[in-house]
Amino acid sequence: MRPEAARLRRLTRLERVRALAKQDALRAAAEAEGHLAQLNALAERTARIAEDYRARRDCHTGADLRRLTGFVEGIAAIGTATTRDAVTARSLADQRQQDLARAERSRAAVEGRVAAEIKAQAQRGKVPALAPRKALGTALEQ
Repeated sequence: MRPEAARLRRLTRLERVRALAKQDALRAAAEAEGHLAQLNALAERTARIAEDYRARRDCHTGADLRRLTGFVEGIAAIGTATTRDAVTARSLADQRQQDLARAERSRAAVEGRVAAEIKAQAQRGKVPALAPRKALGTALEQ
């Protein structure tokens, strides 16, 4: 196999590998975004539940009030933990988006190299046009 053809095959193979890496990065970014959306929804719902229980005024004894307060504090703690997890998930989702952008740039660079190699091979395959002959003599003779 000619070295040019082997180089083109290697570049094409590298392009396919980079495309697969991009797909993996895309999948990971989508999973991270989905996880973030779930955590945000859960944090919002937990905060809403805590507010609803905090607004209740149907306690008749101190024991009822104490139980309700403990329950609301527990839900608020769960909401705080969920919010913390959402912040972590947001940074992970941002990192996955950066990985996706990096994979796309890498794939695009190899795609450009493949196109340049194909163009270079096509140029090498062409027979160069003959240049006009150089005029003989001096300018005075013409």
